Amino acid sequence: MARLPRLYAPHIAQLVHARLAHSFNTAPDAGQLMSQVQVWLADLVQVHKVALHGWTLFDDSILLLATPENGQGISRVMQSLGRNLAASLRSGPVFMGRYRSALIEPGQWVLPAMVWLESFTSREKGMDEPELWPWSSAGIHTGASLGSVAWLTDHEDYWLTGNTPFDRQARYSEIFHRGLSMNESARIAAALSGQWALGGESFLQSLASRASRRVSPGKRGRPRKGQSKTDVA
Repeated sequence: MARLPRLYAPHIAQLVHARLAHSFNTAPDAGQLMSQVQVWLADLVQVHKVALHGWTLFDDSILLLATPENGQGISRVMQSLGRNLAASLRSGPVFMGRYRSALIEPGQWVLPAMVWLESFTSREKGMDEPELWPWSSAGIHTGASLGSVAWLTDHEDYWLTGNTPFDRQARYSEIFHRGLSMNESARIAAALSGQWALGGESFLQSLASRASRRVSPGKRGRPRKGQSKTDVA
């Protein structure tokens, strides 16, 4: 089966998960390499006009929540990261297949998606305090780490959680520590796995005319008379 083209829609955030073929831990100094990846990421999102809302680097994964200015922005960021990592790791392919991505409905799923990626080290790796992980935006959003970074762009959904930076950090910290329901986590994981859009029916319908391809799985079974076979999953 031919692989799906990348899914893109103007002004809509994407959740991205790239798995590494070789862990950061295979490098002589994993922490130094992840810090270097953050430096590369800071430069690349500006070069390719991508608004980065959140990220987590850990072991064998790179996770991003970002809104690209055009359909190629995130792909170009990931390609450049791959080339830079290849030169550093010198151990064959960098990524384990293609990165996966999903379009995220604003106002409904952006904050859950941010919690999902920023709690990755806890959910998948058993870390007790994911907001203290230095290679993640979690501490910036919750206020657990001091300062900010110029290349992190607050998504409007995060901005609307409070009137001041302190208010926003306090509110997001509550959301972050409350965590996601099993249903929320499952829906986010399913959207990423299938590389679909995540949101309500009205959101999916609104994307139909402006997304780069179909945004949700087609109905199973034989197509109705007059229906194109390409509309069926």
